[in-house]
Amino acid sequence: MRSEMCSPVLLLSQLLLFSILVLIVTANHYKEGDRVMLYVNKVGPYHNPQETYHYYQLPVCRPLEIRHKSLSLGEVLDGDRMAESMYEVDFRKNAEKKTLCEEKLGVNEVEKLKDAIEELYYFEFVLDDIPIRGFVGYVEESGFLPHTHKIGLWTHLDFNIEYNGDRIIFANVTMKDVKPFSLDDAHIPLSVTHTYSVHWFETSLPYERRGERSRDYSFFPKTLEIHWLSIINSMVLVFLLMGFVVIILMRVLKNDFSRYNIEDEAGEDFDQGDNGWKIIHTDVFRFPPYKSLLCSVLGVGMQFLTLGTGIIVMALMGMFNVHRHGAINSAAILLYALTCCISGYVSSNFYRKIGGERWVWNIILTTSLFSAPFFLTWSVVNSVHWINGSTQALPATTILLLLTVWLLVGFPLTVIGGIFGKNSAGSFDAPCRTKNIAREIPSQPWYKSNIVHMTIGGFLPFSAISVELYYIFATVWGREQYTLYGILFIVFVILLSVSACISIALTYFQLSGEDYRWWWRSIFSTGSTGLFIFMYSVFYYFKRSSMSGAIQTVEFFGYTFLTAYIFFLMLGTVSFFASLKFIRYIYVNLKMD
Repeated sequence: MRSEMCSPVLLLSQLLLFSILVLIVTANHYKEGDRVMLYVNKVGPYHNPQETYHYYQLPVCRPLEIRHKSLSLGEVLDGDRMAESMYEVDFRKNAEKKTLCEEKLGVNEVEKLKDAIEELYYFEFVLDDIPIRGFVGYVEESGFLPHTHKIGLWTHLDFNIEYNGDRIIFANVTMKDVKPFSLDDAHIPLSVTHTYSVHWFETSLPYERRGERSRDYSFFPKTLEIHWLSIINSMVLVFLLMGFVVIILMRVLKNDFSRYNIEDEAGEDFDQGDNGWKIIHTDVFRFPPYKSLLCSVLGVGMQFLTLGTGIIVMALMGMFNVHRHGAINSAAILLYALTCCISGYVSSNFYRKIGGERWVWNIILTTSLFSAPFFLTWSVVNSVHWINGSTQALPATTILLLLTVWLLVGFPLTVIGGIFGKNSAGSFDAPCRTKNIAREIPSQPWYKSNIVHMTIGGFLPFSAISVELYYIFATVWGREQYTLYGILFIVFVILLSVSACISIALTYFQLSGEDYRWWWRSIFSTGSTGLFIFMYSVFYYFKRSSMSGAIQTVEFFGYTFLTAYIFFLMLGTVSFFASLKFIRYIYVNLKMD
């Protein structure tokens, strides 16, 4: 029994140590003439960021024995498959037109290269943790009559490396002073000679700031400019909206309190002569149906709120940059495993408060509420990658590792959190007594329907993040590097604030119509923001990106669906607890017999 309890703790300790080592990048020091290993990594279509293949799947120069670099979990999840190359790069030693290899290409190999070049394949090498990217070949379309279509292969690469003292600061590859090797009307077998040059340049930029150099130079075009004006405009609109809602709602509540309390002192019969939210005080705290599912949504939503906050804080601390391959993936897995105890605690605690008895079923539902949809989506996406030979397909060892982390860390922490939550739960302590017989709900006008509330509650938070959402999509599904984490944190806070304010306003209007079924509606009202995010993703895919193909399409819509689902859980949780706090406030401050 003791060893069984220790195994999750031991695995968790190893995962913590592993993640810390991943996030800490040690600087490599070189002496003049030391060999600097250049790794080949992956290739793929320029417009499909998640469709990547191993570099050696192309007919290129390769060693007799391919030796792969040991990768971190985050790098594997990111699709990296680094292997040692044949390029000989010595620290501070220039080289001119060195021969890499000579190849004899057959018909199939030439056609494979042509297809890759026409699909704008780019390659990625890695030198001292610095990604180096370039196109595999060159395509030229010219004229209409006569039309010409030329395909060329880059057979010479110029590596330009900057250093400061004994450290490497920056590296890139160029082909500007060479002509591509024509693949048009090639005679089979085609003889191709690959060459390369290495040029070293001294720089005064310190090693600690080398990330700035990588951001200044980018192989991919920079389309994201600093968007302060858009962010400020969004913030002003959001603050005006929140101020309007708070001020108007407080004035209305003040009038309601005055009217209800004066009438109460006059001894009027509210159940017969009045209407509004006071008349339903004996039903407003009537527990909802599907209590276990509701509590599971709240638990998992609170977990992702903690996870999202943790990721942003770690980014603000500078733990993620271009030289830490897959660091954010490793951090997300670590935080997800650790925060499973939060989902178990919140779900079980609230479930016991509202009279739930089947807490074991509640824990199982909580732990599978996200993991089950995620596993199904990932299975489809990973199968498509595997069928097509993409490096995004996870190896069996990585799959077993992730499954082990969930079974020995995530699930046990959910159970432990659930036990603590159940044992520490007190009574619900409602301000008003609930009658045994539910009050009949009057017919509601169309503008108080679920659809209208979900539309309003989803659109307003979405409008608060719509500007930043474009930049996030361009980062995740494009070629940009996101660095404005401070702005992201502000937008995240604004999103949560708007969701809470809108939820309170919609809940007040619902109660004013004598409809006390606020529990589930408060979750769906602003949780529907996830639906707007998914609809935006469809617009982005077809109108704002150049992505295409089965691999990219399946991955994009699969993981975007999960992202929208996560936003539903997070914002639904914020909305529910804001509404609950508001309802407690108004009924506590109301004089009752």
